[in-house]
Amino acid sequence: MARKLVLLVAIVVLAVGSPEAQQVDARAALLAASKAMGVDALKTIEITGAGATSLIGQQYSIEGNWPQLEIADYVRQIDFDARWSREDYTRRQGNFPTFGRVPVADQRITAVVNGQYAWDVRDNMPVPLTRGYLDGTSFNELRQLELAITPHGAVKEALRAKDATAIKLRLVGASDFGLSQFGREVTIVSFTFLNKYRINVHIDDRNMVELVGTWFANPVYGDMDYEMRYTQYRDFGGIRFPMLLHTHQGDPRLNTAHNYYEYRVTSVKPNAPVTVLPVPDAVRTATIPAPRVESTKLAEGVWLLGGGTHNSLLVEFRDYVAIVDTPNNEARSLAVIAEAQRLAPGKLIQYAINTHHHFDHVGGLRTYLSQGTTIVTHETNKQYYLDILFHPAPRTLEPDRFAFYSPMYWISRRPPPIETVAGENRGTARYVVTDGNKILEILKVQDMGYETGDRTLNQGNHSADMLIAYMPKEKLLFNADLYSPPAPGAQPPAATPSMRTLYENMKKLKLDVEQHVPAHGRPGPNADFLRIVAAAPRTN
Repeated sequence: MARKLVLLVAIVVLAVGSPEAQQVDARAALLAASKAMGVDALKTIEITGAGATSLIGQQYSIEGNWPQLEIADYVRQIDFDARWSREDYTRRQGNFPTFGRVPVADQRITAVVNGQYAWDVRDNMPVPLTRGYLDGTSFNELRQLELAITPHGAVKEALRAKDATAIKLRLVGASDFGLSQFGREVTIVSFTFLNKYRINVHIDDRNMVELVGTWFANPVYGDMDYEMRYTQYRDFGGIRFPMLLHTHQGDPRLNTAHNYYEYRVTSVKPNAPVTVLPVPDAVRTATIPAPRVESTKLAEGVWLLGGGTHNSLLVEFRDYVAIVDTPNNEARSLAVIAEAQRLAPGKLIQYAINTHHHFDHVGGLRTYLSQGTTIVTHETNKQYYLDILFHPAPRTLEPDRFAFYSPMYWISRRPPPIETVAGENRGTARYVVTDGNKILEILKVQDMGYETGDRTLNQGNHSADMLIAYMPKEKLLFNADLYSPPAPGAQPPAATPSMRTLYENMKKLKLDVEQHVPAHGRPGPNADFLRIVAAAPRTN
């Protein structure tokens, strides 16, 4: 998969009456594509292939692409009339760098959508999906959308749509993905899917669907781009299908990270027999539950706020409170804020500390900024957040508080209420929140861990901007994704590069720690951590 920034370079004149762009008959354009691609004759299909996929929102550095994993034994079956699809594949680490993570072992994944319901299959048992994709849009809608943006599915759904419109234009730019070259004409058909999603289908001058673009709701990006590029078409008995599938999630105009997956198709079986899996009762009745926050007192005025997939730390000061880590989405943040108000009534949340830029740890940050809370993050994140996370652009698919109320007061502040922690080689790598009695230190994690001698490919830190929170009087250390203590009686995990990085930072910063508080899992004593990490050999 290409790791460089790839842009579709096109200069388009859209003025009414311009010879470069004109409104055309959408249905005629779709029928021409249907005939050329064999859409009418295609009822079912089975494709196989292999390639690479990415962990969206988990890049090591904000200047880098999403980290990649290998995909093998990929098989997808589709029944277009039933609006059913099944994907089976093996996902593994392959030769891609881990960036301090535990390498991903072989995972056999089965993903299914049948009409308005989606689920996974594990050990031959259906698994309802009770969490939104990237803590945003539901998998029920997402997989329907993914079926609708396949090349033949897009034509079929556009023909069904009542609001399809089309424009024909001439591109005067080019791309390096085999899409329209200089002077080629493209017809873009636009329609609404599920009364919510706008889908744009690009049809080239050979009447092939070369690109399908849409958007889905995401707590970080808002309306997040989802673009499928289809090239290298081959004929299979009158059915034309692309042999290269290249997909983006993200906007390369805003950030380098955008490549989602690239699969090379090895075989195509038009109208292959498929067995549509019925919707299991457990899937039909499954819902995404409301966030639940469970508080555990760790010290006087200090609580762990858990109850979900992620934890936050609440620290009460004399006149205000601080929250460390703001995970998931606005729903989770509102639940955490309510619990903070219960535990420390009448005290405003003055600070929200962001441990790092990964989507699952930053998705709830907008909610705090919308009410005037000061954000504390690493210096490299500030402009990234202003450009993407905190941008006041409309969020049409799932508006949040920030979008609804458009709090302009923070924009007019100079500087805006975002405090930063500098890197270890410039400025201070420490930010202190204190009322003169209680002390909360926010520290930059220096990357000291290695898997091999190649630091650029095998960083021991989970992300380049990682911060930890330390309370010297309570001897408490909060970290995200570097170390999660094992459950009581469980087999201790093997030491990872991220654990080694945390250990080395504790030594260098001379942190006197008795209790580790993780963003995932339960707190645990430092003695357990030392037994796991201190004696582990360091490879470089």
